Amino acid sequence: MNLSNPTILASGIMDEDAESMKRVFDCGASAVVTKSIGLDPKEGYPNPTFVELEHGILNAMGLPNPGINEFGEEIKKLKNLNIPVIGSIFGSNSHEFVELSEKMCSYGANALELNMSCPHATGYGLEVGSNSGLVREITSKVKESSNIPIFVKLSSNLTDIVEIAKSAEKGNADAIVAINSVKAMKINLDMKMPVLANKTGGYSGNAIKPIGVRCVYDIAKNVDIPIIGVGGVMTGEDALEYIMAGASAVQIGTGIHYRGIDIFKKVRKEMEHWMKDHNYKTLSELIGAAHV
Repeated sequence: MNLSNPTILASGIMDEDAESMKRVFDCGASAVVTKSIGLDPKEGYPNPTFVELEHGILNAMGLPNPGINEFGEEIKKLKNLNIPVIGSIFGSNSHEFVELSEKMCSYGANALELNMSCPHATGYGLEVGSNSGLVREITSKVKESSNIPIFVKLSSNLTDIVEIAKSAEKGNADAIVAINSVKAMKINLDMKMPVLANKTGGYSGNAIKPIGVRCVYDIAKNVDIPIIGVGGVMTGEDALEYIMAGASAVQIGTGIHYRGIDIFKKVRKEMEHWMKDHNYKTLSELIGAAHV
């Protein structure tokens, strides 16, 4: 994919319908990743599903979505507006991923993001993405059935994220997306119980940026395909950390909550200012610059 700038809307934030994704695109994102979509409609977990903590947001939504058949109209609307769309999909096995990928392709998605990293979905996400053999199999079969780039989104909640990244590469993934939110919990002292109905959730925001940067750095040393960095990008300097660690682009999600929907323009300008002040003309000069 050729992007107009290195900032992309991350999956799970303002991406449930074409209108909200268009707003994000108009505010500076070079592409949008859809909400993770499954084969059938899914309601998700009961409330409470969301709580703001000291340095980020903890949520356990449970992958609510309208199902792939209903979501097709949203993709088509974006395609009519020439907005680059990365379709995020989740499944429990290769057959489900392939069926989802074929429908996303038929709707006109520009790329696919395979969600193998959601930290709180039973039978999906991290439970799939922690098995290196399954990651390779799913990636390979989706690649065989698709004619668009395949991105595999991985979790930091793994014993060895590099091993899983290598499996995705062996399955012919076109890029790695790292990381998803970090599995975490908040307990209400007065009620003596976890705050979220699901008990555990995914922690996002600036607090997880050092984890994401470390993961991107480690992956970049061991794979030859591009990496998209995600997790705690709030400023241009945050984005440049990911770039220097080895990412070619970054995704922004929780940052919208803290800096507004125009965070994409803000981050881009901050990156440009830093590069100008340090005499860099192209972003490619900085990709992997921290590897010495």
